[in-house]
This record gives sequence, structure tokens and C-alpha cells, in this order.
Amino acid sequence: MKVFIADTWWVCWRELKHLQRQKIRIMLSLAQPIVWLALMGNLYQRIATIPGFPAPTYLDYMAPGIVIMVTLFGGVFGGMSVVWDRRLGFLQKMLASPVSRSSIVAGKMLSIAVQNGLQALLIFGLALAMGANFSAGPVGVFPLILLVTLLSMVFAGLSLALGAVLTSHEAMIAVTNFFTMPLMFTSSAMMPLEMMPHWLSRLARWNPLTYAIDPMRELFLHGWNAISIVQGVVVLTLAAAVAAVLATNLFKGHFT
Repeated sequence: MKVFIADTWWVCWRELKHLQRQKIRIMLSLAQPIVWLALMGNLYQRIATIPGFPAPTYLDYMAPGIVIMVTLFGGVFGGMSVVWDRRLGFLQKMLASPVSRSSIVAGKMLSIAVQNGLQALLIFGLALAMGANFSAGPVGVFPLILLVTLLSMVFAGLSLALGAVLTSHEAMIAVTNFFTMPLMFTSSAMMPLEMMPHWLSRLARWNPLTYAIDPMRELFLHGWNAISIVQGVVVLTLAAAVAAVLATNLFKGHFT
């Protein structure tokens, strides 16, 4: 176990150091949510005037959705690191070392979770600066970041599984783009389930994004809801574990 933890940490640290050198990527990852908050928060503001809308302003409703969007995009493109490492030859060197396949998967998943957690914290601060309400108070930030990191690990694991199978970054981008937007629009990120068509709301209840968005939105709009938070944490933890096992098995099968 000590070896596994140490190997996982060094894989994670290598990924974080690699990100540190990509200044443009860091800047764009922060600028894009600002654009979404500024444009969508004003563009759909009148939706909040519809009777029965669950938030006083659309910005209050949308802020957790933007956090989830960033988490989703950060997670699903995590497998790109596997494709690039394979192309540059670094993956072969790592696989030839004593590092286990499970440590490689866990380290990459952990690095994506750390990146998304920090980014979500910054977006949260921007949303508050723009006038969004957060009813849970300062302590509510901790379950919010926990939900974000768990969700990012779910999609990071699935993306790493794809990265083990796909051999080109073009194919990786095509597959992830194909699934990203449907995942967003079959969740409650942009619109309440009650305002969706019946078939779409039923589909949204099976979407893992919903189990992160709903407790997060409770923290924003109403404060603490222990049942919703625990349910979200349990579901996302199980989903992350399944994704990690799937990615590890594919690594073992394709990189023997």
C-alpha cells in the first residue's frame, strides 16, 4: 500500500508539473467560465421570472451548473495525457518501470481531481463576486469541492479508459466531444428537471452529473441538505471506483 500511494503521488505530481508549464491552457481554463457566467447569466435572466423557477436569479441557478461544466470538460479530456504520453514515448518508459498500472491510473485521476478542485474554487469565487448567493456559508465550500473532485474522477477514469484504447488525439477529441454536450443537456445543469420534457427528466435522473449538481445547488440556494449531499457523495464515489477499475483493467489489457 505504501508503494502504491507513493507511486500514485509521483504520477500525480508529474501531471501537475506538466500543467504548470502550460500557461495559455491555465489562462483559457479560467477565462472560459468567466465568459459563461457573464453571458449566460444575463442572456437567460428572464427565465427566473417564470412562475415556479427554483431560484431568485438565473445566475444563482446557473453558477453550480458552470462549475459542473468545467469539471466535466476537465475530466473527459484527462485521457488526452495518455495519448500524448504514448506518442512521445514516455508511457512506454513508465510501463517498463516498477510502477503498477493501477498507480498510473490513480495518479492521473488524482491530478485531474486536484486541477478541477482548484478551478472550481476560483469559479466559485467569481460567481460570488458577480452577485451569486451561497446559502451554506463558508463551511459549505468543503462539500462543494468534494463533489467536484469526485465527479472529475468519474469522468477522468472513463477518459483514461478511452485513452488506453484510442491511439490518436483526433479520435480522442471526436469521441469526448460526442458525449460531452449530451451529458450536459441531459442533466439539471442549465434547466430544472421540472421544466424538462418527461422523457428527458427521467433520463437526467440517471446522469451522474445530476448527483453532483443537485446537492451543489442546494448549497447555493437553500443551505445544508445532508441527505442530498450524502447521496451525491455515495453515488459519485461508487461511480469513480467503477471507472478506476475499468481504466486499470484496460491498461493491463492493452499495455502488457
